[in-house]
Order: sequence, then structure tokens, then C-alpha cells
Amino acid sequence: MRGSLLMNRRGLQRFRQLAVTATGSAKIKILLFCCIAFTLLALPGWASKFMGWSNLSAPDDRLQAPGKGYAIVMNTWKRYDLLKQSIAHYASCSELDSIHIVWSEPDPPSESLVAHLNHILQSKSRGPRQVELKFDINKEDSLNNRFKEIKDLKTDAVFSIDDDVIFPCSSVEFAFRVWQSAPDNMVGFVPRAHWLEQSHDNNKYYSYGGWWSVWWTGTYSMVLSKAAFFHKKYLRLYTNEMPASLKDYITKNRNCEDIAMSFLVANATDAPPVWVKGKIFEIGSTGISSLGGHKDRRSQCINRFVAEFGRMPLVSTTVKAVDSRSSWFW
Repeated sequence: MRGSLLMNRRGLQRFRQLAVTATGSAKIKILLFCCIAFTLLALPGWASKFMGWSNLSAPDDRLQAPGKGYAIVMNTWKRYDLLKQSIAHYASCSELDSIHIVWSEPDPPSESLVAHLNHILQSKSRGPRQVELKFDINKEDSLNNRFKEIKDLKTDAVFSIDDDVIFPCSSVEFAFRVWQSAPDNMVGFVPRAHWLEQSHDNNKYYSYGGWWSVWWTGTYSMVLSKAAFFHKKYLRLYTNEMPASLKDYITKNRNCEDIAMSFLVANATDAPPVWVKGKIFEIGSTGISSLGGHKDRRSQCINRFVAEFGRMPLVSTTVKAVDSRSSWFW
């Protein structure tokens, strides 16, 4: 009898060991299956990132909304290779209506350059759509030229962009959707901040905050016009209502026209801009932001603009628009 009980107990223990082993094996198999499935789902996105920005530029036609598209207003200066590269990229974006090149060089664009850019647009056209190319010629070399009113602009939406930055068309189209939901606001990819400091004489003094300030605090109050959507009405306001003293200040110092536009829009809306998350590819050389004293000069601009406007119109926010279709963490 004892032997029988002992054998039963040993059999029961053996059965439990086998059950635990089987359960552990099943868990391992499930875990391996989940890892493989995750890898298969994530691999296409990772591969496209490693292949570069050109593979990310295909627009998603399923998300196209009815109505007018947008116009690109591109600032350039004697960087013809970059201009050609940028035009070739953005010409394939699905809702682009026209490209306006802000030309402030002393000589007009050459016939060969115009012909080359038009050939690019023709070759990149999709179906019956033909993107229109125009050069907005300026006699004076001034950063204010990028915000001159364009009389024959067909679209309400303006995408202001520099010739040395590239965003995938999918990111541009997503930012356009965001702008359509808030057409009075600036919607852009490059956020910046400001904050209030107290000087020794107890007067208000504002400081300019670059990217690292935004990254550290999660707060911003501007999106730079090197890559931003805004309504075409702000071109008219900038041209006709921006104080001449401020435009002269910008021309003289060759800086801060983007801050001036942020002031103008915030002053009209009493609302913050919208920062859209997007991958930026800088294809040009280092700009003025890398020069010594850049932050101090930008801070001086902010305080000069506050004095002219009679108040601080910029509104800080922590909101960020993220395209959840292409982001695991958002």
C-alpha cells in the first residue's frame, strides 16, 4: 500500500513537472511569435528610413481632401543646385498647386535655369495636374521679400520653405491637413521659444530659445518660416501693415524676418502656432544660426518687436501634432 502511494505521488510530481515545462515552452513560443510579428511589421518602416528621404516622399492619395491645395513660396540665393534639388523633390507632392521662387539676386534668373526647372515640373507632373512655376523678382535684396504679397496666388495655403531643407511629401501633406483644421494659425516643423527675464532696472526683457530650449522644456511659441504653412492673407498684412521701421531693421541686420511673421500672426490670432513632428533633411551648408552671438541677436529682435507692437503677442504651448500612422510612440 505504501509503495502504491509513493508511486502515485511520484507520478503526480512528474505530471506537474511536465505541465510546467509545457506551459513554459508555450510561453516561449508565444513570445517568439510576437517578436517575429513585430519585426515583420516594423521592418518596412525601418528600411525606408535607412534608404533616405527620397523613399519617404510618396504621397498618400487616399487622404486627399477636396478643395484647393497649397502654394510653395521658396526663398533662395545663388544656390542653383540646391534649388533644382528642392524643386525636383516637392514637384511630386500631390496637392501642390504652384511654386513661387523669391528671387532677390541682382541679375534675373537665366533662361537655362528657368527651362531646366520647368522641365523638372513637367516630368514630375502626375496625370492632368501641372504645377505652375513663377519667379517673384525683387529689385532689393531683403529678407522681407519672402513675405511680399503675391497678387495672383490661387490657393489660401502658403508653404514657406527655404531651398536647403527637404521634408518628405507625406509629412508636408500631413502638415497641410493640420493647417486646414486651423487655417488662421501658423503650422510648421521648426519650433522655437521665448521666455521672460527680469533686467536690473526691473524692466521686462525677453530671451530667444533655440531648439534645445524646446527639447528641454517641451514648450514653444514660434514655428520658423523656413518650413511652415500659413494663410496667404498674412502676406498682405506683412506687406502693408508691418511697421516700416521693423522691416528696415530686418533688412539692415539680415535676420529675424521669421520672428516678425510669428509676431504678426500671433498678434492677429492671440493663439499659439502648431508644431508638426517631421523628419528634416538639411541639404545645404550651415546657416546663420551656427554663427556666434546668434541667440543674442535674436533676443534683441524679440525685444525690439515687443516695443513696436506695444505688447508680447507670442503665446506658448506644449501641443505637438504627430502622424500616428507612421509613429510607434506619439
